[in-house]
Amino acid sequence: MTAKGRGTRAAHEALPEAMREAVDAFAGHLSGVRNRSAHTIRAYVADVVSLFTHATRMGCTRPADLDLTVLRSWLARQRTTGAARATLTRRAASARTFSAWAHRSGLLSTDVAAPLTSPRAQRELPTVLRPEQAATLVEAASATSGPPGATARTGGSARTGATAARTGGAGPDAPSVEPAVGPETEDDPVRQRDRALLELLYATGVRVSEACGLDLSDVDQARRVVRVFGKGGRERTVPYGVPAQRALDDWLRHGRPALATPRSGEALLVGARGGRLNPTTARQIVGAHAEAAGLPRISPHGLRHSAATHLLEGGADLRAVQELLGHSSLASTQIYTHVSVERLRAAYRQAHPRA
Repeated sequence: MTAKGRGTRAAHEALPEAMREAVDAFAGHLSGVRNRSAHTIRAYVADVVSLFTHATRMGCTRPADLDLTVLRSWLARQRTTGAARATLTRRAASARTFSAWAHRSGLLSTDVAAPLTSPRAQRELPTVLRPEQAATLVEAASATSGPPGATARTGGSARTGATAARTGGAGPDAPSVEPAVGPETEDDPVRQRDRALLELLYATGVRVSEACGLDLSDVDQARRVVRVFGKGGRERTVPYGVPAQRALDDWLRHGRPALATPRSGEALLVGARGGRLNPTTARQIVGAHAEAAGLPRISPHGLRHSAATHLLEGGADLRAVQELLGHSSLASTQIYTHVSVERLRAAYRQAHPRA
């Protein structure tokens, strides 16, 4: 458990009993009814615990004591302590979600947070690689000598929410990094795993948690598609290309059998100890290969941004990209059109004599 998680738990235990019970019931609702991921639940719970902690300082002892004044005071305190605009937006959304649930559950006589407003989050343009840089990165794992940390070997439980039940027996391991043993070649199973991971992330644009959560049965090699379970357990089918097919074929034929153990279950990507590859280690792998290749600092999410931008620049329909990425709202996908426009402007300023 992280220091932040321990702090949230301690704050939770210090709350009055009625508030603790409300937090626990709300977490159960998010998990059992809303089917939210463990990461989302932790964020919502931390925000509600923070709200209740502030409310107790104002004399509240039960959820029914909450009102709009308390909520606004809580957000104002966050602002004065330096919380970013995006953080304030998320916390206000957490408060509104909790208030609506508490009203429906009879804990609040009215939905006190319904009129609560929050600053509009500033949407920064994502960092993306150029197509040739992305190609360099996904091919980096084929080099005969790799970067420190690229051979991170981790088994871990990556699935949460609806997909957690599909781990097929893969036991949870804490993220850890093991040094490579002996010289590395293209036949090294960890290197084959890294190549499959990099190709899959860029070819499909899936989230790192989605990639680590894939099972063997989710890959349809005949049709070159993967079945992905995204946020809220929503299922979608995403195609991938020939380079990713080759990398997956090498991994499944040679790499995975060398690393798999009975505890691997149905996990597509595994670590040296046989457990499901952990998203934290996947991020380390991507970052280490990018650094070794002399590329800008990039994360799996940066590869997702890059895939979306390159699709749009290549003429893909915005709605099709939305479906591929698993965005529930088209507004989330439209940010990539801004990336393409900014690149066009940069090229214009550089090349046009009257720019």
